[in-house]
Amino acid sequence: MDDALDTGPDAAPEAGLVPDEPVTESHDLPVPEAYASFMRTGWGDRELDVAPHPITEWARARRQRLSEQFPDERLVIPAGGFKVRSNDTDYRFRAETAHTYLCGNQTSDAVLVIEGGDAVLYARPRSSRQTDEFFRDRQYGELWAGRRPSLKEISDSLGIETRHLDELSERLDGSAKTRLLRGADPRVDALVGDQDGRDQDFARVLSEARLVKDDWELAELQTACDITTLGFEDSVREWDRVLEHGERWVEGTFFRRARAMGNDIGYDSIVGGGSHATTLHWIENSGPITPGQLVLLDMGAEATSLYTADVTRTLPIDGTFTSLQRELYSLVLEAQQAGIDEVRPGAAFRAPHRAAMRVLVRGLDELGLLPVSQEEALSTDSLVYTRWTLHGTSHMLGMDVHDCAVADKGTYPGGELEEGMVLTVEPGLYFQEDDLLVPEELRGIGIRIEDDVVVTADGVRNLSAALPREPDEIEAWMDRLRA
Repeated sequence: MDDALDTGPDAAPEAGLVPDEPVTESHDLPVPEAYASFMRTGWGDRELDVAPHPITEWARARRQRLSEQFPDERLVIPAGGFKVRSNDTDYRFRAETAHTYLCGNQTSDAVLVIEGGDAVLYARPRSSRQTDEFFRDRQYGELWAGRRPSLKEISDSLGIETRHLDELSERLDGSAKTRLLRGADPRVDALVGDQDGRDQDFARVLSEARLVKDDWELAELQTACDITTLGFEDSVREWDRVLEHGERWVEGTFFRRARAMGNDIGYDSIVGGGSHATTLHWIENSGPITPGQLVLLDMGAEATSLYTADVTRTLPIDGTFTSLQRELYSLVLEAQQAGIDEVRPGAAFRAPHRAAMRVLVRGLDELGLLPVSQEEALSTDSLVYTRWTLHGTSHMLGMDVHDCAVADKGTYPGGELEEGMVLTVEPGLYFQEDDLLVPEELRGIGIRIEDDVVVTADGVRNLSAALPREPDEIEAWMDRLRA
C-alpha cells in the first residue's frame, strides 16, 4: 500500500523530544523543495513480523520486583542517546545497562516508565515519511542509518506497551513522586529536575538488583565466555601474524570474533606484550610481541544481549615457558585457585582476595622481596606487598564488566556471596621494569590469570574453564592451534 503521508501510529506529534529538523552537516548538499516533496511520495508502508524476545518474561518479572519496592512512585529509566566521538562522528550506540535489563530494548533515546506496576516504553520509532528525516537525518534517517523498528514492532518483540517518545514530556508532568536514573540522558534529566537524593538511592537499587543473576542471564554469560574462548583461539592460530604485527593484531583478531558472534567487545582489550603487561589497563596495544617474553591478554566478548565475559591469560610468546616464567606463572595460578576455592554461598565477597593474597605474599617472601614478615605484610596497616599485586582479586560481572558498581558498599563489596552471583577471580604479579627492589631478571614481567565464576548452591562453576590455565596445558594448546 502506498502511504505518501504516513499517518499511522508512528507519525510524530507536533512537538517534544524529537526535533522537527533533521540532523545534518555543513557539507551536506542543499535540498530544494522539489526534491524534498518528491522524496516524500511513493513509499510503501510495512510492518515487519517480529518474534517475541527471549528476555520478555524475565524482564517483566524484574520490573514487577522493582515496582514493589516503590509502590507509589514513578520510575524513569532512559536508554540514553548517541555520544560524539569526533566532530560529526558518533560512537556506536550502546543502551544504558539498567534500561536494557528491565525491558530488553536496545534502541537509542527510549525511556522506560514504570508506575503502579504498569510499564510503558517511550521510543523513537522508524523514520516518518511526513518529514525529511528518513532521507536527510544522519543519526536517525532510514536512508542514512538504517531502519529503526516501529512502535508496534518494539511492542510485539518486547511484550511491553510502547508509545512515541514525544509523549514523554506530558507523562512527566509532576503529578507523581518520581525517581530517575540520572545521567543516562540529559534531556530527561532536565524534564524531571532535581530529586533531593532520591535518584542516587534509585541508582543503588537498580545496581543491587543485578547482583544475583537469573538462569537466562547465566546462559548469556556462558555464551559470552564461549565467544571469548573462540577469540583467544583465533588469536593463537594467527600467531605468525601476531609476531609480525604485534599487539594490534591480537586486538583486531579478537574484535572480529566478538563482532561476528556477539554485539561488541565488553571493554577495550588489553594486549600487553613484555613490560606492557605490568600496566594494568594497557589498551594502547601498539607494541611488539617479542619472542622470549610473555604476553598478557585480558579480553572479553559482549553477547548480543549485552552480557560480557572478562578473561585473562598470560602466554609464553615462544609457546614454551622458561623456568623463571613457569615458576612465577605457577605462583599466580596457585593464588587464583586458592581464590576460586573460597567462592561459595555465605562466604565474604573479599574471601577470594584474602586467600589469593596469602599465596602471593608467601611467594614474594620466598623470592626475598618482602621488607617485613608475611604476617606484617598482610596486616591492613601495612599491605606493602601490594607494590607487586596492585589490585583486588574480584569484581562482579554481568551486563557491565564491572557490574553493580553503585551498590551499597556494605552489600558489595562488603557483603557475602549468594547463589547466582557472578564474579571474576584474577590475581596478578607485576614487576615494573624500573623497580630497583626486585632482581633484574624479574623486571618487566607481568602475569595475571582471570576466570569468570558463578556461585552455585554447593560452591562454584567456572564459566571460562574451556581456556586452559595449567602451564603444560597452555603449551600444548598453543602448539595445537599454531599447527
